[in-house]
Amino acid sequence: MENQASHLSGRKLLLIYMALFLFYSCGRVERHENNPTGSNSSKPNIIMIVVDDLRWDELSVMGHPFLQTPNIDRLAHEGALFENAYQVVPLCSPNRASILTGQYPSRHGIIDNVARDQASHKLSLFAGELQKAGYETAHIGKWHMGNDASPRPGYDYWTCLPGQGRSIDPVLYENGQLDTIQGYVTDILTEKAVNFIQKNHERPFFLYLGHKVIHPDLRQLDNGAIDLTSKPQFTPAPRHEGRYRDATIVRSRNAINSYSQIDSQSVVGQALIEKNAPEILSTFGNALLDHFTSDETIRDRSEMLLAIDEGLGAILKTLADREIPNQTFILFTSDNGYFYGEHGLSIERRLPYEESVRTPLLVRYPPLIKPATRVNEFVLSIDYAPTALKLAHAAVDPSIQGDSFIPLFKENTKPWRTSFLMEYYSYENPMPWLIDTDYKALRTEKYKYIRWFKHENKNELYDLETDPYELNNLYHEKSMEEIILEMENLMAREVAKSFGLSMH
Repeated sequence: MENQASHLSGRKLLLIYMALFLFYSCGRVERHENNPTGSNSSKPNIIMIVVDDLRWDELSVMGHPFLQTPNIDRLAHEGALFENAYQVVPLCSPNRASILTGQYPSRHGIIDNVARDQASHKLSLFAGELQKAGYETAHIGKWHMGNDASPRPGYDYWTCLPGQGRSIDPVLYENGQLDTIQGYVTDILTEKAVNFIQKNHERPFFLYLGHKVIHPDLRQLDNGAIDLTSKPQFTPAPRHEGRYRDATIVRSRNAINSYSQIDSQSVVGQALIEKNAPEILSTFGNALLDHFTSDETIRDRSEMLLAIDEGLGAILKTLADREIPNQTFILFTSDNGYFYGEHGLSIERRLPYEESVRTPLLVRYPPLIKPATRVNEFVLSIDYAPTALKLAHAAVDPSIQGDSFIPLFKENTKPWRTSFLMEYYSYENPMPWLIDTDYKALRTEKYKYIRWFKHENKNELYDLETDPYELNNLYHEKSMEEIILEMENLMAREVAKSFGLSMH
């Protein structure tokens, strides 16, 4: 009996040991799967830098003919450069809301730049989930969903530009009041960002830095719209004025500088002809290659970017001085691109052509990303929020429509998207020639299909492999009927996934 008892005790002990082994093994596997970096590192700090109106090709790392952006380039050399980063809507307020919520405009409701103050206080911001996950959160700079600069939920520290802000001696909301700060806006925001990083943080931090430039200074109306009767001022930092004075400006193949080049039957062509009407010209000035996109403006914008690059350098140095670069995920992007006369366009950057909807995206995080990584997959502005939340081991709300791009840096990942949807609703009215230009657009690896809500017989289809400048509309080609049907069906599925507004 004694031997039998000992034998049973031994069997019980063996079962207990096996159970404990399985328990802790499963625990280790579960923790590894929930750790998006695949390491045992703690939650990283997260820095998100959003520039205004920066094109994807306005970086020296992208082969720009004269721009020098060594610190932005450094992110590409030390981390990842995304070759195909896109915005789900190429317009300031709606896309900023998409970045901060991970949602399409048709879900978050910020569909234009006008009078969105109250609505933006009710957004489901991913910063709030980071707070719940133990993060100290900060917003510094441009909010631009209305003129109201008061704090939004989800942030422990808040300093904000009202509306668009201004380049020289900007007004900032901080500590419950508005104050005028002497200096250049980019330098001021950079200094505040550096000061925040230098704090003795007891928790991991999230810093959202929204730059005002390279957007021009324009008079802003009370409802948030821009007064286009005022001439824009593209203002570099004084120390950078004239740096590119002698730079030669080379226009793209699809730039238009004459009305004889316009397709008057297209939606954009009709809009440009309306823009040239006497009653609009008398109010808004030149119609083609205007002051929003002149050679002088391109040089000024390029000089404005120099302060952004220097500011990023200061942030990278601060991270190094604090010995936390390996514990900090840093993302650099833009809210939308810009037109330099392509398709005859300038400030009308809400339209779904590559110059406006494609933007720079660079990310550095050494524990996850190898140096000089190039990512070719489609990554969208709605992907930034779930990426940050996954890094922070925070909850990803079901309302988020994007996907974390962390798997793109791992082997044996599940298939990634090969198409995506863009949408725009022309409800605001600062540009009367753009009324009724609502659209949904579908981008695949080969084609772009633009479906105009109110001009269905003027839809557009481009083969981007043979026509990257989007010059040859194939929509009315009989040989493309099957492709158009496929794109329509794929668009319907993408709309259903995004829970967007009806296409009809």
